[in-house]
Amino acid sequence: MRTNIEERACEVAVYLIENKATVRSAASRFGISKSTVHKDLTERLPRINPGLYRQVRKLLDINKAERHIRGGLATRRKYKGE
Repeated sequence: MRTNIEERACEVAVYLIENKATVRSAASRFGISKSTVHKDLTERLPRINPGLYRQVRKLLDINKAERHIRGGLATRRKYKGE
């Protein structure tokens, strides 16, 4: 996926907000690495669109707070065979 970096950062941000997605799911959706998604959202987006960045930051903070729960549920499903 070859696009303008600024456009990609905004597209990823909008995708995250609209779908309440995780960095991992956004990376999969756009065919880029998690590191690239994170760099786009935390380093590039504040310079490009500060308003959009504030919305994404809230979602990233929520995802960070909940990730231990999602990880525990995934482990439970793995060992219970669900």
